[in-house]
Amino acid sequence: MSSTTATVRDNTDASRFEAWLDGERAGFADYLRTGDLAVYPHTEVAEGYEGRGVGSSLARTALDDARSRGLRVLAPCPFISGWLERHPEYHDLAYRSGSRVTD
Repeated sequence: MSSTTATVRDNTDASRFEAWLDGERAGFADYLRTGDLAVYPHTEVAEGYEGRGVGSSLARTALDDARSRGLRVLAPCPFISGWLERHPEYHDLAYRSGSRVTD
């Protein structure tokens, strides 16, 4: 495994971003999209690729994609949620409920 930068592609048929490193799929981030929201429920990095920036490449690509589409981001995935929290330049994408419902 010589390369250190993952190539991330949007696999629209599978509704996920896939990270490729040295010709192998190194990880993926599933998504759901609506007209105004991108939801990232699950991210997975293959064994042997942890700690090599694969997850960060997936998160950055997914969030940049949401921004380019004008979508807010809901991240039930702990990895994407944590990454979003640690990168203030993406905080504006975070979905916040506008509900004012009270009991």
